[in-house]
Order: sequence, then C-alpha cells, then structure tokens
Amino acid sequence: MPYWRLSGYYFFYFASLGALVPYWGLYLQDRGFDALAIGQLMAILYATKVVAPLVWGQLADRSGRRMPLVRLAALLSVVLFGLIFFGEGFWATALAMALFSFFWNASLPQLEAVTFNHLRRRPTRYALVRVWGSVGFVLVVVGLGMALHVQSFAILPWWVLALLLGIWLTSLVIPDSAPVHAKGAEPRIGALLRRPAVLAFFAACLLMQLAHGIYYAFYSIHLEANGYGTDAVGGLWALGVVAEVAIFLVMHRLLERFGARRVLLWSLALAVVRWLVIGAWVELLWLQVFAQLLHAATFATFHAAAIHWVHHAFPGRTQGRGQALYSALSFGAGGAAGSLIGGLLWEDAGALVTFGGAALASAVAWVLAWGWVDRPATAAVRHV
Repeated sequence: MPYWRLSGYYFFYFASLGALVPYWGLYLQDRGFDALAIGQLMAILYATKVVAPLVWGQLADRSGRRMPLVRLAALLSVVLFGLIFFGEGFWATALAMALFSFFWNASLPQLEAVTFNHLRRRPTRYALVRVWGSVGFVLVVVGLGMALHVQSFAILPWWVLALLLGIWLTSLVIPDSAPVHAKGAEPRIGALLRRPAVLAFFAACLLMQLAHGIYYAFYSIHLEANGYGTDAVGGLWALGVVAEVAIFLVMHRLLERFGARRVLLWSLALAVVRWLVIGAWVELLWLQVFAQLLHAATFATFHAAAIHWVHHAFPGRTQGRGQALYSALSFGAGGAAGSLIGGLLWEDAGALVTFGGAALASAVAWVLAWGWVDRPATAAVRHV
C-alpha cells in the first residue's frame, strides 16, 4: 500500500482545487468579467469533467493500466494551463480553461480506482488517504488568502501552475494496480446502469453537486459583497475543509457502523440547512462559521459514502467507468449546471433565491436517495 505516494497526489490535486474554487471567480471578476460571464467560465471547469473522465475511464478499463493515463493527463494539464498567461478576453480565457481542465479532470477518477485497488479488503480506509487532499486544500486556501490580502490577483495563475506541476511529479512515483475482479461473471456496464438504485444514486449525486456548483462559483463573491475581506473569505473556506479533515479521520468508522445509505441521507438533509443559512444570514459571522462546519457533511461524508458505494456497485473492469460516471455526472454535469444556474439567478434574483435553489436541489436529492438508493448493484459487500 503506497500510502504516502497516493497521499501526495491527493495533497497537490486538492491544493490546486483550493486555489481555483475559492479565488478563481474573484480573479475573473478582477479581470473585468460580469456575473454571467463568471458563471459561464466557471462552468467550463465542470463541463469538461463530464467528458474527460468518461474518455479516460473507457481507455483505462480496456487497457487495464491506469497510471500511464493519469501521468499523461497530469502533464498535459500543466502545459495547457500556460495558455492562461497569453489569453485576453472571454473566448481566449474560455479556450485556455477548457483545454487545461479537460486533462486536469481526467486523472482523478482513475487515481481513485487505483487507490481502492491498493486498499483491497479495507475500502473504508479510503478517507485516511483522501484526508491529505483536504490538508492541501486548507493550506493553500489560507496561504493564498493571506497573500491576496497584500498582493494582486495576478499571482493566482502562478500558484495554480506550481500546484499542477506538483500533481504531475507525484503521479510519477505511484505504482499501478490491477483491478479487483468480482467473483463469478462480471456484470455489463449497461445492465448496471439500468438498475433503479444506480439511476437514483447518480441523479442524487448530480443534484447535490448542482447545489455545490452554485456555492463554489458564488460563495466568495457573496462574502466579499457583504464586507468580508480576502483573508476572512480564505479563513471561512479553510474552516470548512478543517471540518472535512476531522470527519475524514473517522469516516471509516461511520461507514462501518451506519452504511453508505444512511450517511448519504444525513449529508443531504444537512445540505439543505447549509444553503439556506448561507443565503439568508450572510451578515452573521457565527452562522457562516456554522454553515462552513457543515462542509464536513455536505462534502466529506457525502463524497466518501458515494465513492464507497460506487466501488462496490461497479466491480472488476467496470471500476474505471463507474468512478468516471460518478465524477462526470456529479462534479461535472451537476457542477456545471449549478454554476450556470447561479450565473443566471445571481444578478436578477439575488443571493437568497440563488442559494434557495441549491437547498431545493439537495432536498430533491434526499427524496431520490430515500426512495430508491439502497444497496449497491452488486451484493459483494453486504454492509454497504
């Protein structure tokens, strides 16, 4: 089990997310883009996540080798991000973001499959590896927030470039792993996708990430518009991820005791509360602190339970496509839809309606999960 090498990849990958998610919208705003353009540009980061993981997942499942593809995608993301430094205007920025994010988004689902294959019979321990991604996110959010308090947003692309380089370098030292094969005949991917539990699960994930797409694109802008400085914005983002780190450390116990279904339901219920608090009471710092602590539920427990569910629902050579579908439909399609919907609602309807839409999406996801999501499509692991 190459624990520290896998952890290093997660560290740099989510550190780059910590630079992009809280601050990229503010960077675009600093460059003169309006709310609709920001929503459209941020949606590109999610839209490429719809296509890239599916392409890479198909290639990886057919070849049985994942790490060469991860390394190639990481290298190309470094090279293509450099276009950001040369582009001016909406379309040049959109092209640069589309090209780099296609490869940036391609690698993570395959690395997730590699991690679970290395874990073998201890899949609930995934969170103890993934926690280092949260550590990287926190350190960058805090450090970059402090730096932006005294420097211009022109430094942000350089931070992102350095972190993308870290992703590629760590990918070079991670060994590949053979997929875990299911006992007996493996189900076909088409048969798995026709099962009601699988369809409801992916729909719930899409809606949950739609809500997060609104949050990721407009939370920092929402805070800044209500008098919070970049250091305070970074501090609140970091607080959410500190809560995420804490819950990841005990996540294996929660999954073993309660199972993925109940963890998913609690996560969705708390998401409704979180979005309403952010939208309605932004001026109350203590309530924003409470809302950020709920990130432990809306992201950490939800993601760990969801990826655990996918691992068991898609056995053997369907693993890569299963993880790719989860990434594409939730973080990709859901995140893009949330960013676009947020951009459309923000200026005309305001923050309360926009985050109210996020709460509604999470509530519908809870109904889907409660009604249809039970055990994974495979009965290989009964306690899930």
